[in-house]
Amino acid sequence: MMNGNMFGHTMWAGHWLWMLIVVIALVIPTWRICQRTGYPGWIGILILVPMVNLILLYFIAFSDWPTDKKGARNE
Repeated sequence: MMNGNMFGHTMWAGHWLWMLIVVIALVIPTWRICQRTGYPGWIGILILVPMVNLILLYFIAFSDWPTDKKGARNE
């Protein structure tokens, strides 16, 4: 075992900082992409859910965007 080491079953303190950085790096851009495509920004949080994140990416990539229907298309 850990020979009396009380830190054997705790997480490294930097782990929480790293997780916060990853969440910020993923959620903020996805939130903005969803808003710019015309979808509510809160669905960007779904990028954190495994398998749902892939569905979200394919949905955004291949669906008709509400902003395109409003005539805001950049061509």
